[in-house]
Amino acid sequence: MFLSASLYARQDCGNGQNCPEVNAPPGMLGQFDINGDLYLPQFDSKTDVDDIHSVAAVGTMLSDPRFSEVRFHAVAGAYGMQTGEYVPATELFDMAFGSRWSDAHKDYETALKAVTEIVIETLNNDGDIWIAEAGQSDFSADMVRQVKLKLPGIDTSTRIHIVQHSDWNEESAAPANLAYVKTNTDYHKIADGNATGNGTPGLKTDADAEWARATTNVKTGAFWSIARSIGNQYNGEDGRYLNDAIKAGGMDFSDTSESCWIFGFQDIFDVSQFFDEFGGADQPVS
Repeated sequence: MFLSASLYARQDCGNGQNCPEVNAPPGMLGQFDINGDLYLPQFDSKTDVDDIHSVAAVGTMLSDPRFSEVRFHAVAGAYGMQTGEYVPATELFDMAFGSRWSDAHKDYETALKAVTEIVIETLNNDGDIWIAEAGQSDFSADMVRQVKLKLPGIDTSTRIHIVQHSDWNEESAAPANLAYVKTNTDYHKIADGNATGNGTPGLKTDADAEWARATTNVKTGAFWSIARSIGNQYNGEDGRYLNDAIKAGGMDFSDTSESCWIFGFQDIFDVSQFFDEFGGADQPVS
């Protein structure tokens, strides 16, 4: 049995300011029901290093007290048809997610089996599945196929929610897999997290202004230090995609816009506001 929590929802207080400490229904964080839902952040990490920054950002969100009872399991290597080299980040995944992640790049079948088992357990306990696709839909499609084989009575089109923000991610998925999840899940295509002012957080910047408070946060600073090191090491190397924002010294965790949408933080405007909400070194505990 999953315990409920007294959580908070962001509401507009006027003048562009947010009031984060407004009571929400018990157990709800945005659209996510902590009483039983499961959050699956999935990262392709091929070949853009933006996923590495996104791992740090998602880990930062999960370290916030409001997320203390969120059930989650992360997936590395959830990529599609794209060619090019993978970006290894085992140390970062271990730090951000502990033992609650699977490596589909290293062992796809083992990862698929582990995630499917967690999903089935959740569905059998009346929880929904929320997938933030920081990559392509191929892993999700295979998981849903397994669920439908093992739980034919479950309506996956209402119980499994997929959130995607990127045209490129959709185009890099096998067309049959993308079509499958669009038909067999509650699929949401939201505005691109690489830009501001489109209704979802714009979590990419060429500026380096936020690195200081990101890396000095007592709880999550190490995530960002490692993510910065890995990102700089692999950005554009061995034919990998060259991320201009990261090359300029900035940040790109645009894939985190999906998680913000799931958990009710879609009104965050940009990178600075993300750290105002989650990652400021002097941020008070709610």
